[in-house]
Amino acid sequence: MKKALISGITGQDGSYLAELLLAKGYEVHGLKRRSSSWNTTRLDHIYQDAHESGARLFMHYADLCDGASLSRLVSEIQPHEVYNLAAMSHVRVSFEVPESTADITGLGALRMLEAVWRAVPRCRYYQASSSEMFGSAPPPQSETTTFHPRSPYACAKLFAHALTANYREAYGMHASSGILFNHESPRRGETFVTRKITQAVARIRLGLQDRLYLGNLEARRDWGYAPDYVHAMWLMLQQDTPGDYVIGTGEAHTVREFVEQAFQHAGLDWREYVSIDPRYYRPSEVDYLLADARKARIGLGWQPTVCFDALVRIMVEADLAQCRLPAEAPPERALSAATGSLV
Repeated sequence: MKKALISGITGQDGSYLAELLLAKGYEVHGLKRRSSSWNTTRLDHIYQDAHESGARLFMHYADLCDGASLSRLVSEIQPHEVYNLAAMSHVRVSFEVPESTADITGLGALRMLEAVWRAVPRCRYYQASSSEMFGSAPPPQSETTTFHPRSPYACAKLFAHALTANYREAYGMHASSGILFNHESPRRGETFVTRKITQAVARIRLGLQDRLYLGNLEARRDWGYAPDYVHAMWLMLQQDTPGDYVIGTGEAHTVREFVEQAFQHAGLDWREYVSIDPRYYRPSEVDYLLADARKARIGLGWQPTVCFDALVRIMVEADLAQCRLPAEAPPERALSAATGSLV
């Protein structure tokens, strides 16, 4: 039985990846940070008590800022595959906490690479890189496009991306990076712009919220469906030769288009409910990200399965269903519908 270790397993991508690997017969180990509140909601439906017979999902306390904890776990688990998905992943927030972002997103990858190379050198390693590394580079962006990061988050991701290539070349590691363009789902965090929009649409439709405040509506993004993208991660580690792959749909839409589609699906006119708040603009904007994923389509046989319109519909319907549940979220969580910024 193959063993996989996932950092960031409690996030959107980590939860979908855990599902995929369990379905393929893996034993899955996930890292989670200590918190005074539960942070494993996305995994509740696949959780098994470790004492139960046949359990294949195990959670471990560790932190990308603690190299010793990573080394200990990698040595104990001896995984066949490691997926490094954990990061301080909110672009706008990275301007507020740049040092923490660099430590977790950048140096965290270094600590994980060191732990893997020294304990299990034949282990296959996946690094979650980001389209944000392209920044202001003209679209479409491919693996050969020159990077021009425009945020502390993007700079930290670029550091981790370069390190992955360096460990591959210096030590012969089977280390690959997925340069993933924006990918969304009903499990997206509530402060990211797509989920912020669809949750607000649901709450407005049900009379629970009056307005939605957003920043730059003209930014263009290549949006896809998160389960498709975790499949691409797995495919990369099944190749005989490691490498870097751009993953995206090849189709870009503005934030305004996402807003229009989401409100239209709920039978609402977005212009009656949306206001612009300059606080949500980034100090340096990224205007246009569009994936050229030909390498992944040819080399991995990967294709997206969910189009833009279907993605918006999936997210709106999921948030409508969630808002109709009898158990309402506590008031402090409801406030999150009015916060967030473009990923």
